[in-house]
Amino acid sequence: MLSQLRDFRPDADSDTPLYVQLANKLSDGIAAGDWRVNEALPSERVLSEMLTISRVTARKAIDMLCERGMLTRRRGSGTYITPKLEQPLSRLTSFSEELRERGFSAGSRWLQREIGIASPTEVLSLGLSPNMPVARLKRLRTADDVVMAIETTTIPAQYMSNPHSVQDSLYGYLEANGTIPMRALQHIRAVNANAEQAQLANIPAGAAMLHITRVSYLDNGAAVELTHSYCRSDYYEFVAESRR
Repeated sequence: MLSQLRDFRPDADSDTPLYVQLANKLSDGIAAGDWRVNEALPSERVLSEMLTISRVTARKAIDMLCERGMLTRRRGSGTYITPKLEQPLSRLTSFSEELRERGFSAGSRWLQREIGIASPTEVLSLGLSPNMPVARLKRLRTADDVVMAIETTTIPAQYMSNPHSVQDSLYGYLEANGTIPMRALQHIRAVNANAEQAQLANIPAGAAMLHITRVSYLDNGAAVELTHSYCRSDYYEFVAESRR
């Protein structure tokens, strides 16, 4: 971390405040991958001494990046680079695949795995007949052991008779059983975390989250997956490319 900052030269004559200059330097380095996820940032004292700036300037730069979600303060430990997942909307990939491509270690903490009767909402979303059995899975999705999202998935039981056989990757399971989704419809909206979600995701109640509803389909048009994901907005971003 220190070596990447040695070429930083604050410009006292610039109209841009010094703390913004430092925040921009740190931000550019984080975006470029100069520093690893969960790597500790030098302390305010070390930054101020190395860069010949005041501790107030260093603190304000760190505060700015914490507000952007790029840095995370851990009480009694320090300030760390925040895990961040950018998921393109143009590709149908699993959470695990996206994380592995970006060098994260993907994981799941299971909260529920069971077989039950489809609810009216599940019947409508998946095109099922009433009283059909479905597998339900609820889990925390993690990147390098940091909770990124709370995910609830419903799969028709004809495609998943034993939900306990799923390990970390749901799509890996579906692919192994010849039922990998080929397309999906996703709806994304902003919500505020309720008390349960806040506790599970380790965020304040009422904090902003992204609620993604996804219905995935097989090649023959049959719906195979209904997933509700509640993603931490400070760790999760969706990227869409538009063309004219």
